Amino acid sequence: MRRKFDLVVIGTGSAASTVAQGCRSAGWDVAIIDSRPFGGTCALRGCDPKKVLVGAAEVVDWVQRMNGRGVRAENARIEWAELMRFKRSFTDPVPKSSERSFAKAGIVAFHGRAYFVDSTAVEIGEDVLEGRHVVIATGAMPRRLGIPGDQHITRSDQFLELEALPQRIVFIGGGYISFEFAHVAARAGAEVTILHRGQRPLEGFDPDLVNQLVGRTERLGVRVEVGKEVAAVEKSDEKFSVHVSTGGEREMFDADL
Repeated sequence: MRRKFDLVVIGTGSAASTVAQGCRSAGWDVAIIDSRPFGGTCALRGCDPKKVLVGAAEVVDWVQRMNGRGVRAENARIEWAELMRFKRSFTDPVPKSSERSFAKAGIVAFHGRAYFVDSTAVEIGEDVLEGRHVVIATGAMPRRLGIPGDQHITRSDQFLELEALPQRIVFIGGGYISFEFAHVAARAGAEVTILHRGQRPLEGFDPDLVNQLVGRTERLGVRVEVGKEVAAVEKSDEKFSVHVSTGGEREMFDADL
C-alpha cells in the first residue's frame, strides 16, 4: 500500500524524535521508522545505560576515598549482575514509552527496515511511504578495524549488555568511551588494559588534564599503553590473545574480553 506523508523519518533516537515531534507540532503528517527497538542509541545502548554504570563506579570510588575518614569501605563493591538488572529498569521501558509518545502526537510508527525505492519514497514491508521530505537519522556503526580476528572484538553496546564481567579486559583505543568503561570495569574488579596506537590518549582534550586522568587511571590499577597498534586478535577456547605492533616489535596481551 502506498501512503503519503509530509515527512518520513528513519530512526527513532534523539535527533529523529526531535525532528518528528517538531514537524508534527507544525501540522505535518509524519511517519517514523526503525528496525531496532524504538528509542535509539542514547536511551538504549549508549549515554543513559552508561550513566547508570558510571554512577555505581562513582559511589564505590567515593566510599573507597572516604575509607578511614568516618567510612568503612571493606564491603563496598559492584555486584555486576544486580547492576545490569538495575540498568534494565531504565532501558527496558523505553521502546514502549517512545511508541506511546509517537502515537499520542499523531505520528505513524513503523517497525522494520526501510529501503529507498525513489528519492523520497521508502519501502517497508508491504508499504511504500512517500514523503515530501525524508530524514535519515539512523546514527552510526563502529568502523571495522580490518585486522585478522576483528570479529572477536566486543562493541560498546555489547559491553553494556554483559551478564557477567570478564576478569581480564583489553580496550582498543584511548578515547573517552574506553576510559569511562575502563574505570567502571576496574572498580568492578576486572584487570584492565587500554591499548592506544598514538603517543597520547584523548588527543582532542587538554593535555594537562589528560595527564592527570592517565595518572589517576594508572593508580586505579589500569594499564595505559601508548604507541601500541593492535595487529590481530586470536581466540582460543574462550580466551583471546591481542597482538600488538610497537615500533616494528611484536607484543601480546591476554584477555577474556
